Amino acid sequence: MNGPQLITGAVLLVVVAWFAACAESGIARISSFRAEQAVREGRRGSEKLAQVAGDPTRYLNVALLVRVTCEMAAGVLVTYVCLGEFGETWTALLVAIAVMVLVSFVAVGVSPRTIGRQHPLNTATAAAYVLVPLARVMGPIPQLLILIGNALTPGKGFRKGPFASEAELRAMVDLAERESLIEDDERRMVHQVFELGDTLVREVMVPRTDLVCIERYKTVRQATTLALRSGFSRIPVTGENEDDIVGIVYLKDLVRKTHISREAESDLVSTVMRSAVFVPDTKNAGDLLREMQQVRNHVAVVIDEYGGTAGIVTIEDILEEIVGEITDEYDRELPPVEDLGEDRYRVTARLDITDLGELFKVEAFDDEDVETVGGLLAKALGRVPIAGASALVELPDGRPLRLTAESPAGRRNKIVTVLVEPVVPAVEAAGEEGE
Repeated sequence: MNGPQLITGAVLLVVVAWFAACAESGIARISSFRAEQAVREGRRGSEKLAQVAGDPTRYLNVALLVRVTCEMAAGVLVTYVCLGEFGETWTALLVAIAVMVLVSFVAVGVSPRTIGRQHPLNTATAAAYVLVPLARVMGPIPQLLILIGNALTPGKGFRKGPFASEAELRAMVDLAERESLIEDDERRMVHQVFELGDTLVREVMVPRTDLVCIERYKTVRQATTLALRSGFSRIPVTGENEDDIVGIVYLKDLVRKTHISREAESDLVSTVMRSAVFVPDTKNAGDLLREMQQVRNHVAVVIDEYGGTAGIVTIEDILEEIVGEITDEYDRELPPVEDLGEDRYRVTARLDITDLGELFKVEAFDDEDVETVGGLLAKALGRVPIAGASALVELPDGRPLRLTAESPAGRRNKIVTVLVEPVVPAVEAAGEEGE
């Protein structure tokens, strides 16, 4: 064969390598979902595309083998032509290397991969017409070469998917958000799904200090009243103490029992409660979510390493780690302090007690045990406050204040605001009436 024929053969091989590189780039960006969508839309060649998307590793290996073979063969032909054209061997080799580096970088490296990324669906569909029968002809040869390469290469070998690690997948999600393919909320949700696998139950549970419980010797009527006042539809039932949770009582069970018979209001809570599910606080939150879905259980009691009650966790608590805080139409942003006149204030439960002291011209209002108004009320009550709960506290100068918990809000029915008002001593009140 003469020089022009060899050059023509090299050009044809580069063209084939160009198409193989296009196929690699396009197939790598086509998912099974997009292929199935193309089938539903009735696109031409979508059946073959779905076959390629169903086993992308096999067809990517075929395209890779074709590209490498054509590039190597083209390089040999160009080298042979250069050896015949130039007298010195080193000159011929340098020219052949320069030509093939330029051709491989531009014609096989940059151009086809750019087209494959810009038009993945059309590129992958066109490639499927060639790769499907070619893979059938080649049989196990591409996979055999990959196995040989894996045997000679340390590590895990050739990966079968587009991502080698979770970090790569996270980076791809971030890239999709930057290119406006997904919203920022969707990007955060995907990241939260990964983080859920590393989250322990104790990180999402409601701690024991925030639990509203009822003793097992209380009546059904008392339990119903507590559920309606607190806003909770599931309430832990305690035995000897707060660490001894013996069950969970559901509001729907209480209502059903009293609806059947009004006399049932005097029955004990223990006759209505359901058995509790106990989980360790070191359990993986993702695993617990799957278990709750399987057994259709919405609440579990969390125990610590000493066997005591650490808190409770609901399926909503775990879901909030993925979708964020769940609120309802009644939740609204409240000012930290609302002046009601006559030294009466409505404050948020999270207001610092130092700020509360400033409202009543007290500078050194401090407490070693609590930091917020909600904590101050809970300490005075000796339990978790519910709506309507009231207690007296004293300022450092001896003036008494009445703290009253107002309506709960949010999914966990936490007390959001507390009514603060000074208490007028009976003697002063009588004197004012006499005047």
